[in-house]
Amino acid sequence: MTQITPTKAFLQGLRRSLPFILVVVPFATLFGVVATEAGLNLIQTMGFTALVIAGAAQFASLQMMQDQAPILMVLLAGLAVNMRMAMYSASLVPYLGKAPLWQRAFAAYILFDQSYAVSLDRFEKEPELSIPARIAFFFGVAIPISILWCGTTAVGALVGSAIPSSMGLDFALPITFIALIGPMLKSIPHVAAAVVSVVGALALGWMPSGVGLLVAASLAMLTGALVEDWSSKWVH
Repeated sequence: MTQITPTKAFLQGLRRSLPFILVVVPFATLFGVVATEAGLNLIQTMGFTALVIAGAAQFASLQMMQDQAPILMVLLAGLAVNMRMAMYSASLVPYLGKAPLWQRAFAAYILFDQSYAVSLDRFEKEPELSIPARIAFFFGVAIPISILWCGTTAVGALVGSAIPSSMGLDFALPITFIALIGPMLKSIPHVAAAVVSVVGALALGWMPSGVGLLVAASLAMLTGALVEDWSSKWVH
């Protein structure tokens, strides 16, 4: 099969990122609104979103700040919620691990749920892709979303209370994860992992600082691995 050029791969990634605009824009706008309502000024809000660039961790940390939690607890909350990025990074190493250091560093900075899920799906389906094409595709997905995330956060911070609550911007987060996870439930191990993660997250919701989500995610990964191992043995 003929290898596609990095430019073509980037454009393909760009097209794959377009549907996420529908959820990234309201989600980032909501963060800008909430951050200013919590007392952060524009510079603080934009520094927060540009440095962390991870919605769930930003909202968790902001909530801790509003609750007057110590700085250490705020940092731990953000870290706990974002620990899944370590899992994402590990699973991308076989596909992007040989890219130049600066590219891997930039990819790590703009690694989030959408860029991970879309890219991994492409890499698994087309293992013959070259390293330059893979990294270009990843950037094609992640860069526009990152720019929109920061840009619409600024919009939310600037307009603030002018956005009526009736718009219901908070729909963006659950819709995003449904769109990411739904198409990936193609096998029994995937479904088993998804079920365990949902049950675990609900059962452990009482745990502080996102710890319940980490435990649920760990149990889900273990379940998926065990079911996949059992399935392969049963088939053979």
